[in-house]
Amino acid sequence: MVKPAGGRKSATTSAGALTRNRAMQVEFVEVDGIRLRVATRSGRGRPLLLFNGIGANLDIVQPLMDALDDMELIIFDMPGTGESPPTRWPKRFSGLARMTVKLLDTLGYPGAVNVAGVSWGGAMAQQFALQFPERTNRLVLAATSAGMIALPARPGVLMRMITPKRYVSRNYLAEVAPEIYGGLMRRRPELIERHGSLTRPPSMRGYIYQLLAGAYWTSAHKLHRLRCPTLVMGGDDDPLIPLGNVRLLYWLIPKSYLHVIRGGGHLFLVVRANECAAIIRRFVQERRYDGTDPQDYFLERGLPEDGEVMPALQAAG
Repeated sequence: MVKPAGGRKSATTSAGALTRNRAMQVEFVEVDGIRLRVATRSGRGRPLLLFNGIGANLDIVQPLMDALDDMELIIFDMPGTGESPPTRWPKRFSGLARMTVKLLDTLGYPGAVNVAGVSWGGAMAQQFALQFPERTNRLVLAATSAGMIALPARPGVLMRMITPKRYVSRNYLAEVAPEIYGGLMRRRPELIERHGSLTRPPSMRGYIYQLLAGAYWTSAHKLHRLRCPTLVMGGDDDPLIPLGNVRLLYWLIPKSYLHVIRGGGHLFLVVRANECAAIIRRFVQERRYDGTDPQDYFLERGLPEDGEVMPALQAAG
């Protein structure tokens, strides 16, 4: 099957915040009776599918998408977030992964794509890669964990994440963002304002369904099955996902690489978008020298100077 011109089948174009980035096409696509708001962009290389955080509409990651300006991208509002209406009944991660594969088929992407996920979306990305390894080329996991087998955030931080109030009230977001997101959000109020300007309140039902999707879910006992090269990214000032969770993913995934964002908070992908885009672009485009040894990834080009990257086989050291 050949991917259609433009990488997608015809669909209704939706007006939205992303239309100011002229390279993006925002549309509604129906998958198994579920109407999803989808943004795609043609570009070079293998497409990158991005899973967003809990309650987060696709517009929130606009800074990262702009920074990945030469890359083909696919991102969509999960049911109940942004402009995608909630499903009638909740879906587990496995059901959402099947829905995503059908969406890719509908859009005209029948082969393997690069997959990235941040926070809740990082768990979704793990499930997708485990459930559909033939559709996953490389994997990027940012500010995420293995689910139930994880080092929890402080109770006060978790309590503020139970409801979507931060997406509804700009004042509340300004109050809690430094505590729950950390990093530059502690020192740059204008970044909080920008983040708030890109958010759209999710439906309460959709938010609850996303919480339920991850309830009792863990990937810890399955990650050894992953065979795709995986870049694990974490911030050392992330109140929601303590760095130990990121290191656990790195230890459990065979062909994994770790990059720690110094001073990075939970939203480092968007508040430090140019830096992160360069790291991601390099990871997905780097030639693998013999395809067998995870240590060969940076063999010829050396380690990045602005972070910490460690081949998986050096974990014991």
